[in-house]
Formats: sequence, C-alpha cells, structure tokens
Amino acid sequence: MEGQSTEKSEVRKLQITGDSTYILSLPKKWVTQVGLQKGSQVTLITRDDNTLSVIPGGLGRIVEPMDAVIGVEPKDDPESIMRKIISLYLVGYNAIYIREEKQHLSPAQRTAIKDLARKKLVGTEIVADSHNELTLRVLLGYAELSVQSALKRMSSIASSMHKDALIALNGPDKDAAQDVIERDDEVDRFNLYIVRQLKAAVEDSSVLKGIGLSSGRECLAYRLIAKFVERTADHAVEISRNICALKHPLSSELLKNFESASLSAVSVFDESVESLFKKDFGFAESIVQKAKNVASLRNDLMHSVFSYVHAEDVPSLSLVIESIGRAAEYASDIAEIVLNLNVDQIVVARRSSTQE
Repeated sequence: MEGQSTEKSEVRKLQITGDSTYILSLPKKWVTQVGLQKGSQVTLITRDDNTLSVIPGGLGRIVEPMDAVIGVEPKDDPESIMRKIISLYLVGYNAIYIREEKQHLSPAQRTAIKDLARKKLVGTEIVADSHNELTLRVLLGYAELSVQSALKRMSSIASSMHKDALIALNGPDKDAAQDVIERDDEVDRFNLYIVRQLKAAVEDSSVLKGIGLSSGRECLAYRLIAKFVERTADHAVEISRNICALKHPLSSELLKNFESASLSAVSVFDESVESLFKKDFGFAESIVQKAKNVASLRNDLMHSVFSYVHAEDVPSLSLVIESIGRAAEYASDIAEIVLNLNVDQIVVARRSSTQE
C-alpha cells in the first residue's frame, strides 16, 4: 500500500476485513531493518495520548547490560571518582570497573569506593577486589523494587528523621541528633535509585511498566517528588546539626511550642505522600492549606525564641525553625504535583473538539 511520506512519518490508510477486524500494513523497509518476517511477533503499547508504539520481538526491546571502565591514577581525588561512579550508576550501567593500570588503588580511594557502594547505591555489590581494580555490579533488576516502593521507604525514613530530631531537641541529646544525621545516607540511596529507574523508563517504554509507572508524565512527577523528599530529609539533618550546637536546654513551654510546629510540619509531609498514592485531588488540596497554617506556627515560635532563650542559642534555634517551615513547604510542593496528576477528577465533562 502506498502512503504519503515525510522524513520521519508515513501516512497509511486503515483497512477492515470481515465485520470487526482492522488491518494496518507496516512499511517494508522497517520490517526488513528490524528483522521481521511472516509469523514474527510484535508488541503494541498504548500510550497516554492514545498513540501506539510497535515494538518488534514479541517481548519488546531487550536492553543489553552496559559495562564501563573508569581509569584512575594514585593522585585522583576519591570524591571525583565517586562522582563518576554515581553518574554511571544513574544512567544505567550495570557493571562499573574502577581500574588503576600502572600501580594500585590508594587506601583512600578504595575506602571511598566501598563506602559509596554500601551507603549510596541500592542493589550494588563489590563483586571483585584486587590491588588495582574494584568491580561494582548492580544486581537489582528494574522490576524487583518499584519506584513507588522505593519512594514510600524514602519518605518514611525522612519523616522518622524529623520526629527523632524533635526528640533529640528535648535534651538536647547530641547522640540522638547524630543518629539522625547518619540516616540521611539511606534517603540518598533511595533517591539515586529512583533517578536511575526513571532515567531508564524515559529511554525505554518497556521499563516504564516494569517499575510501576504508566507514563512519562508520571516519571517527571516522581522525579520532582523524590527531590522534595530528599530535601525534607536534608532539613532534618540541619535541625540535628543545630541541636548539636545548642549551649543550653530549652524550657518546657518552648519545647512544647517546638513540638507543635514540628509535628504539624511532619503531619502535612506524611499526608502529602499519602495523597500521591491515594491519587486523591481533594485530599491533596487540603494539604496545601494545612501547609500554609504551619507558617503561622513558625512565626509564633520565632517570637518565643527571641523572647525566652539565651542569646547565643538564638541563631541555631532560628535555623531549626526555618528547617521546620521548609519541611511544610516541600509537603505543599508535593501536594501541588498530586493536584496536577489528578486534575481529571475535577473535570465534570469534556467537550469534544468537534462539538459546536
């Protein structure tokens, strides 16, 4: 069948056979290029915009494992090596070889690489270790831990960090505050893992379904939400660091005020993540207003700090208050994304483009 062609598109007419079977012929040149023949299977994927993708091979495109080698020298900064490894992990490499061709990896380089694999890269193991080479391999497949599951875990840790930072403020308990700081590595691990998954899904539609998402639009939303969750955890770290800097215990009244503001911020954060998984427009809308209410608590708390604490503790406590407020702001940002994802829930009727 002949069709009108442009450089990247080809218009063909839909045919019908029998009473209900529609047929569309495929371009011969494409069939030959991808190696199809009579009896070959193809996969049809329906996208959100009602377009179809035709994927040869029955089960879709098989993504070959990607390997990479990083050449290092004894003088190379371990931080620089770590950044390279993270970049390769994020874009989807399954095996990463860190190799010193002439001498051996320095103790600092070796320690940094091992700590990175253990603390930051989900599903990654050191499978080979010699004097001049370390091999990292990602053993966790795309479908084994969905983006939703990773984000739930990440959000739960961030929430608990804020709650435990509040407990540390009661002492102030500097050991408890330090524990909060150390748990930030776990949040960072899930954030990097989610970014890796989303990058793969954007590039390969067959991965999209496997990680539990349905569209590129959702990929963008989850990328932003993961970023906001990671920032929320960072502010729990900032709270804990400023707690460690306090010189004097707080009064019971002031602690009560901090507890009220902090728990309100954590509550709207938890609810914002809950609204994402419930896909509830109305719920998300209520969270935006609740987040605004935390601002008034923050202002009252700031007034109390200036009135009732030692002057040398004012800077640290002011930063604690700022971080509490930022947690509520990130909750509002998450809720607004949920609104955008579920805006169809408020559309009463859709007007047809052909309707006058």
